[in-house]
Amino acid sequence: MSLAVGDKAPDFTLPTDGGGTVSMKGLKGKKVVLYFYPKDDTPGCTKEACAFRDSLPDFSKVKAVIVGISKDSVASHDKFKTKFKLPFPLASDEDGKVCEAYGAWVEKSMYGKKYMGIERATFLIDEKGIIRNIWRKVKVEDHAPDVLKAANALK
Repeated sequence: MSLAVGDKAPDFTLPTDGGGTVSMKGLKGKKVVLYFYPKDDTPGCTKEACAFRDSLPDFSKVKAVIVGISKDSVASHDKFKTKFKLPFPLASDEDGKVCEAYGAWVEKSMYGKKYMGIERATFLIDEKGIIRNIWRKVKVEDHAPDVLKAANALK
């Protein structure tokens, strides 16, 4: 099942860096930028996380919270977050159930080998938990400003 704009965002509760948890239920009433990324501390994922970090003051102005999700462990998230001073939660989806629910767990191909992995994807969710925008196969360049523009347009 593939999610579409207008669908209710699937609920989840996941552990985060710093020993916390994050859930869709707990984010109700806020605009949420939920972004899925393949791996902590890799070039593209670092660039994407830092772009969201640097745009956080602007996202805060439109009352949007940012949550990153990958299959990395909480310990890995702790290191990644500390190293790059990331001021938003990174959730650990080690069993991949949330990635699957959002359609971000996909077959990928590298050097002719097929394997399963996280597709870089971002979901903009409104205060009622409804998906308002979806970006799939995200190109990191200019992604944070595009998401911010969409968050800004949400009334």
